[in-house]
Amino acid sequence: MAAFRSLVMAQPAGNSRWLRGKVKAVLSGDTLVIMGITKAEIPPEKTVVLAHLSAPRLARRGGQDDPFAWDSREFLRKLCIGKDVVFRTEYTIPNFSREFCSVFIGTTNVGNEVITHGWAKVKEVKGEVTPEHTELLRLEEQARQHGIGLWDRSPGSVDAAIRNLPPSAVGDPSNLDAMGLLAANKGKSMEAIVEQVRDGSSLRVYLLPEFQFVQVFVAGIQAPSMGRRTQESTIATDVPSDEPNGETNAESRGPLTSAQRITASSAFTEVSPDAFGREAKHFTEIRVLNRDVRIVLEGVDKFSNLIGSVYYADGDTPKDLAMELIENGYAKYVEWSASMMEDEARRKLKAAELQAKKNKLRLWTNYVPPSTNSKAISDNFTGKVVEVVSGDCIIVADDSLPFGSPAAERRVNLSSIRCPKLGNPRRDEKPAPYAREAREFLRTRLIGHQVQVSMEYSRKVPLADGSAAPAGPADSRVMGFGSVFLLSQGKEREDASPAIFPTAVSQQPGVNVAELIIARGFGAVIRHRDFEERSNYYDNLLAAESRATAGRKGIHSAKDPPSMHVTDLLTTSAKKAKDFLPFLQRNRRMSAVVEYVLSGHRFKLFIPKETCSIAFSLSGVRCPGRDEPYSNDAISLMRRKIMQRDVEIEVETVDKTGTFLGSLWESKTNVGITLLEAGLARLQTGFGADRIPDAHLLAQAEQSAKRQKLKIWENYVEGEEVSNGAANDKKHKEEFKVVVTEVLGGGKFYVQAVEDKKVASIQQQLASLNLKEAPVIGAFNPKKGDIVLAQFSADNSWNRAMVVSGPRGAVQSTKDKFEVFYIDYGNQEAVTYNQLRPLDPSVSSAPGLAQLCQLAYLKVPTLEEDYGQEAAMHLSENTLSEPKAFKLVIEERDASGGKVKGQGTGNILLVTLIDEESDTSINAIMLKGGVARLEKRRRWEPKDRQQMLDELEKYQAEARTNRLGMWEYGDIESDDEENPLPTAKKAGAGKR
Repeated sequence: MAAFRSLVMAQPAGNSRWLRGKVKAVLSGDTLVIMGITKAEIPPEKTVVLAHLSAPRLARRGGQDDPFAWDSREFLRKLCIGKDVVFRTEYTIPNFSREFCSVFIGTTNVGNEVITHGWAKVKEVKGEVTPEHTELLRLEEQARQHGIGLWDRSPGSVDAAIRNLPPSAVGDPSNLDAMGLLAANKGKSMEAIVEQVRDGSSLRVYLLPEFQFVQVFVAGIQAPSMGRRTQESTIATDVPSDEPNGETNAESRGPLTSAQRITASSAFTEVSPDAFGREAKHFTEIRVLNRDVRIVLEGVDKFSNLIGSVYYADGDTPKDLAMELIENGYAKYVEWSASMMEDEARRKLKAAELQAKKNKLRLWTNYVPPSTNSKAISDNFTGKVVEVVSGDCIIVADDSLPFGSPAAERRVNLSSIRCPKLGNPRRDEKPAPYAREAREFLRTRLIGHQVQVSMEYSRKVPLADGSAAPAGPADSRVMGFGSVFLLSQGKEREDASPAIFPTAVSQQPGVNVAELIIARGFGAVIRHRDFEERSNYYDNLLAAESRATAGRKGIHSAKDPPSMHVTDLLTTSAKKAKDFLPFLQRNRRMSAVVEYVLSGHRFKLFIPKETCSIAFSLSGVRCPGRDEPYSNDAISLMRRKIMQRDVEIEVETVDKTGTFLGSLWESKTNVGITLLEAGLARLQTGFGADRIPDAHLLAQAEQSAKRQKLKIWENYVEGEEVSNGAANDKKHKEEFKVVVTEVLGGGKFYVQAVEDKKVASIQQQLASLNLKEAPVIGAFNPKKGDIVLAQFSADNSWNRAMVVSGPRGAVQSTKDKFEVFYIDYGNQEAVTYNQLRPLDPSVSSAPGLAQLCQLAYLKVPTLEEDYGQEAAMHLSENTLSEPKAFKLVIEERDASGGKVKGQGTGNILLVTLIDEESDTSINAIMLKGGVARLEKRRRWEPKDRQQMLDELEKYQAEARTNRLGMWEYGDIESDDEENPLPTAKKAGAGKR
C-alpha cells in the first residue's frame, strides 16, 4: 500500500480565498472538475485535487484498476456530482497545473468524508504538520481499524474490487458485437454511466454491469460538431484525453516544454467547432457527464455505432436528452436516425424543433422559414353534410345560414390529409385505386348527419389545367381546410381507434372524420413543411396512419386494389340509354344512389346492380327552370333530402334525350310529393297519370300547396289557370331598365341592366387592372370556353370575353386568330393572340352581364329570310341610334338554349321592350313597320296573353292596310302551311 503514498513538497497558496462552484465531473476518487456559478453560457471551470489525499488509479483502456479504484471514484461521484460546493486552494506543487484544495458541501468536508469511509489515503508531508492534516491522519487510522474501504482485508475483497475491463469498442468496433447487443436489448432500458461527452449528441459510456466502453449517438438529433484534428500527435499534451480515467494522479507530469508544444501544434490540423458546438457540449455535460443514465438502443449504423435514446434524472423526473437539446436549440432533427425510433417520439422531436425555429433559439437565430401560401383561419360552425365530393372533401350546410341560400353550403377540405383522386371523365381520367372506396366510406357515414367543423387554414392552390407554366393569381384558387367531427355515436365510433394523446382527444367534440379515413387506409397524411399550417390534430392523424400501415390497410396493402367499371349513360348517346331500359325495368323497384342533383326534378343516379350512371327525371313533376323563381329552393331541398342517399326508383320509360323517367322514393317517401307539398313543383298530368304510381297522392300534395299559397303558388287564385313560368297578372311580371348593346337578326338582341350593381362592380374591377405586355407564347394558352380579356377593335377597350374558337394546337404566333364573344355586351369578333390577356378568377367567375332577349308574341324573319335585313335595321334604328334606357318586361323564359357558347346561344328572355318616352313598345313598332307579324294564337290562351295579342293586333292590321314591309304584296302565307299536317291518301291511290 506504500505505492499510494507520495512525499510532496508542498507550498502554501498565497492569498487563498473561498470560491463557489458546482461539481461538473468526478475524474477519480480524489479529483473533481468544478465550474463557476456565473450567467455565462459556458462558465469557467477548474480541475482540483482534494488536499493531502491520494486515491487508487483507475485503469486505462483494456487494463485493470488498482484495487478499490472504481469504488473510490463512485463514492466521490455520488457524493459530489452536480452539487454546489465551496473550495479553497491549500497548496500548489511547482510545475503542476492542478491545485490542491479543501472542498465543502455545505458544512461537510469532502476530503474528511472520503478518508472516513476509507476510499483514499493521506499523503505524507515534510515540514510543519497542519491541524487539518493531523485530523485526516486520525480519520485514516479509524478507517484502518474498522477495515472499511481500502482497508478491507476480508478474504477475496481485494480481488473483487478490481475491474477486469473488456476491450474498448471506442476506436475499434471489432471489439463489440453491435448487432448482437441491439438484438438482445432492442427497446429495453440499459443502465450506463457517461464517461465522456464528445459533442452535444455523442457520448462515451460504460454499459453496466459488464463495463463495456462504447460510443452512443443520441437518436433523432445531431448537435454541432466540436471540430476535429486530421492527424494523430506523437507528443503527449496536457489536453484531457478521452481515457475514462482522465488525469487521476498526474502530479509527476509537468507542462510541455516550448519545443514540445511547437512540435505538437505542427502535427495537427485543427478544424474549429461549429457555431454553438461548445455550448451544446457543455449543455450535455452538465446533465449527463459522470451521471447514471438509461439508454434505450434504437439501432446501429453502418460503422457499428450504437444509436440510442438517452434518459437522465432531473430530481424525480426522467428527462429525454434529445428532447432537451432540440427544445433549447442545441441540436437539429435528423431523419436518418429518427427513423429508427417510435412514431410518437419522432413526432415529438420534430414538433420541438419546429417550435425552436419559431422562437429562433441558438442554432436557429438566423433561420428564415421557407415561403408558404397557407394562412391560419379560425371559423367554427355546425351543420349537416349534404355531399361527399371525395375522400378528403365534403360540403356542409351551415345551420346558421337560411335554408336555400347559396352561401349555406360550404366546401370543407379535410386538413392535412390527401386521398386518391377520383379523376375526370371529361378528360378521360380514371379514378385512382381506392378513390371510390374512400368516397363511399364517407358517404355511408356522413350524409345527412350533423357535424361540427373547425376551419384551420386556407391555401392558394393552382388550378389543375395541365399547364406547365408557373401559376399566377389568375391560375389559382383559395381552398379552406378544417377538421370535421361527427357528432353521432353509431358505427363511426367503432371505426375510431384510441388516439395516442388523451388530452387532445378530450377536446374533440366527436369522431375526427380525417382520422377515420386515414385509419382505414383510404388516404395519407401530408408531410407539411416547416411553418406550414396544419391540422390541430396532426399527431393523431400520424398515429392513425401508422396503425393503417402496420395493418396493411387500403393503399398500404400489397393486394391488388378493387376495380369497377361504371358505364356513364349521361355521356353516351340516347340510343345506348334506350338499350339499357329493359335492364332497368326487369325489377319493378331497384336500389340507386343519388350522385348529383341536376335540377329540382332531374338527378344523376348510380345503379349498383347494373354498375351504370343515368340521368333520371320525376314523372309528371316539374320544378322551376334555371334562373326562374324558386329554382334554387327546389335544388337546395333535394340536396338536403336525397343528395348521395340510398333511394329506390321505378323506371317507366326513357325520353329522346336519354333521360329515364319514373318515380323515386327516399325512406319510403315519394320525392315528388315532397316537392309538390313544398310548393316547389307543378304536376303535369299530360304525361299519363295512369302510369304514375301515387298519382292521387301527388295531386293531393299539389292541392295542399295551392291552398296554402306556398312558393310558386303565392299568387294563385282559386279557379284561375296559371301557365308555367308566367305570372297571373302583368303587374306581377318581372321588369327592369336596360340598354340595348347588340342587335341580331330574328328579333333577337342583347341588353344590359342599367341599375345592376354587378355592372358597376365589374367595370370598376376591369378599370383597376394593370395590363402588362403581351403574354409570352406558351405561358398563356386560351382554350375554347375560357374567359379572358380581349381588346375590342372598335374602341380598343379591354373587356371580358369568352373564347369561341381558336387555332388548333398550341399558339405559334402572336398573329394567331381567336373568335371571341364579349359576355358583357353580346358582340363577337375575331382578334389576334396579342389582343388577349389572362383574367383573374375573381373577375372571370362572375356571369356575363349581357342577356339574350327576343321580342315576345312576334315572328321576326331571320337575316337569311325575306325582309330579315330590313327587320334587323328597323330594330337597330329604334334601339341603338341614340343611347337610351328601355323598360324591359319579361313575358316568358326559354331555357332550351343551354349554356352560353357564343353569340346567340344560351337561355333567352321573351320580352316586351318599352320606350318610356313615347310610351310605345318596340314590339308594336316592329309590327307597325311591317317587319314582323304576330304569333299564331293557341287554342287555350291565358287571359294576359290574349290581352297582349289583342292590343298588338291593331298595329299589325295598320301595316297590312298600308301594305308596309312584308305586307306590300297582300296577305302572306298562312302559318298552317309552314308545318302542314299529313293528309290521308285518296281512295284508289297506289302504284302507278
